[in-house]
Amino acid sequence: MYIKTMNTKQQIAALLEQHETEYISGSAIADALGLTRAAVWKCVKQLEAEGYDIESTKKGYRLGDNNNALSEGLVKKHLGALADRISLEVLPSVDSTNNYLKLKASQTPSWHAVIASEQTAGRGRMGRSFESPAGTGVYLSVLLRPDLPAQQAVRLTTAAAVAACLAIEECADASASIKWVNDVYVNGKKACGILTEASIDLESGGLDWAVMGIGFNVYEPEGGFPEEIRNIAGAIAEKPCRDLRSRIAASFLKHYYDIAETGRLESFAEEYKRRSFIIGKRVNVLRGSASRPALALDIDEECRLRVEYEDGTKEALSSGEVSIRPV
Repeated sequence: MYIKTMNTKQQIAALLEQHETEYISGSAIADALGLTRAAVWKCVKQLEAEGYDIESTKKGYRLGDNNNALSEGLVKKHLGALADRISLEVLPSVDSTNNYLKLKASQTPSWHAVIASEQTAGRGRMGRSFESPAGTGVYLSVLLRPDLPAQQAVRLTTAAAVAACLAIEECADASASIKWVNDVYVNGKKACGILTEASIDLESGGLDWAVMGIGFNVYEPEGGFPEEIRNIAGAIAEKPCRDLRSRIAASFLKHYYDIAETGRLESFAEEYKRRSFIIGKRVNVLRGSASRPALALDIDEECRLRVEYEDGTKEALSSGEVSIRPV
């Protein structure tokens, strides 16, 4: 079991979250935690720098209506009963949540999640960088030890795509759809990407462990997305909404747990197919630098994309990438 002690700043954040919209005086916080009021004020300023919207008046401190923090306490609160089954680390910044968790995989229990407010070296599929600015997204990785053959590992990614759609629709005024295999779209633009990495047991051919990483563009970064992805990338919400990042993280974990841990991993493919917007589209199947035109026919029960090439041959893709050809 992963156990972590909260530091002073986290304890103050937890007190504010427990009181929600009620004011709590600086002296009450200081007495509860054995601090000076000056130390409380210093920690409040640090929390504000991390995205907490904290109102300060003569009555004391409270969280404002536009609180945008990504908080362990809030994620646990919205996880409800699952907070005892999913252990959490919430970090202000990390190079990559996948890298961080892979380095600890051998000593980490299944269903340990690492959530960051920023990634300095976020990665997508095919070695691409994944834009991960501070304060606007949710960057999350979960360690799993599934009883699953390596050739079926795509199910972990496709299950995450379904869980992401459900979380977005549950927490925001938006509808979400999927571009095979790992991209989630909102309003015609990519708002979420997924990267699953695994260690294979060569003796059994199964997975020793897997790290499923997912990044949500909750808000558009200040100044907009970088020019090179501006026509592709989008955000889930247009304006700040109270605790939205923490609520999306918790909702995603609940839906992903429901699919991957309770037996639905065998039966969620229909939901994945229903949300796909690629079926019937003309696509390019990408393998390295090679591109081959095809028609996307269907998604089967194993979440493979069935395509027909221009020469009439057909293939069921279990990995790789496709792009939609312009009409």
